Parts: sequence; C-alpha cells; structure tokens
Amino acid sequence: MSRIVPLVCLLLLSGLAPAAERITPIDAEALEAELADRQGRVVLVNFWATWCRPCLEEIPALLDLQAELGDQGFDLVAVSLDEPAGLEMSIEPFLDKWFPDFTTFISMETDMDGIVRVVDPYWNEVLPTSYVISRDGSVAERIQGGSTAAQFAAAIQSLL
Repeated sequence: MSRIVPLVCLLLLSGLAPAAERITPIDAEALEAELADRQGRVVLVNFWATWCRPCLEEIPALLDLQAELGDQGFDLVAVSLDEPAGLEMSIEPFLDKWFPDFTTFISMETDMDGIVRVVDPYWNEVLPTSYVISRDGSVAERIQGGSTAAQFAAAIQSLL
C-alpha cells in the first residue's frame, strides 16, 4: 500500500491518467460510429496486442505521429485485441509501465475478426495491422507487420 500512494501522486503530478482512464471498451458498432465521427480527418486505425512484439515496437512511432500531425487533421485510433478479461490484471499495468501516454480502445467482440471487419472484411489476422483512412472515410492503405515512423508518415502525409 505504501508504494501505491507515491506512484499515484507521481501520476497525478505528471498529468498522466492511469491506464484505466485511457482504455475504453468498444464493439464493432461503436467503432463504426467512432470512425464516422472522424470523417473529414485522416485516421490511422491500429490493431495491436500486448503479446505482439512488433505492435509494441511501433507504438512510440504512432504516438510521435499523433503529436506531430494531429493539428493537421490526423487522428490515431488504437484498438487492443487483447482479451478484455485481462484488462485490470495485465493490460492496465502494462500500459502504465511502458506507454503511460497511450490511449486505446479494447475490443469487446468475441473474436478479433468481429471488430477488424469494420475496416477490412478480408483481414488475414496479422498483427499489427494498421489502416490509413482518408478524409472521405475510405481505406487508403493497409500496413501490416511492424512498421517504421517513416512508413506510417509517408502513408499519412499524402492524405493530409
């Protein structure tokens, strides 16, 4: 208990919200609505999981792009495909430790395909998979496997 109080104080002083406040449950219907609300912006939808090493290696690049390009009309929408049952015991502590400024949705669908189908009905279950969505709401590019900031930036900047 005594170790928790300083950690909470540190998080509050740093302005970072605990992971529980940065993870939002989402289902396929809600993801459709989320993307519809962002029409007119360039959106990168990133499907990731804590157990996927290439996913974790590209998260810092995605966060940098969001910070750099957000004012130009770019949004990052991250969706964790981890099991929602592990939210409090594994996902929240993981984000608090490794990515304290990362905001993500977590899929509440019973299988991974259920939520990815919103963007790609032919998804081949490769993680990470990102979709760059143009301002008109259409998928402009699918990026699979671990990618670099330069690869993401090239796909995004041409649409801004």
